[in-house]
Amino acid sequence: MSDTAMRTMIRTQERKAHASFGARPSGTRHPLVATAMVLPLAALLVVVFGGWDAVVTQASSVGVMLGR
Repeated sequence: MSDTAMRTMIRTQERKAHASFGARPSGTRHPLVATAMVLPLAALLVVVFGGWDAVVTQASSVGVMLGR
């Protein structure tokens, strides 16, 4: 468990070092950039795993499960 404390200290120092150089912290990507990154993979998965029918079926079942 003592290793955990040391790793935490190192990560904290790394974050401070990155912040001082103006690096953006993770999780601040613009939503449009994230969408542009995901769309090609999503299209590929739709084609590989059965098209829109499977997507609609899954979305419908999730909606029913959530009560909508």
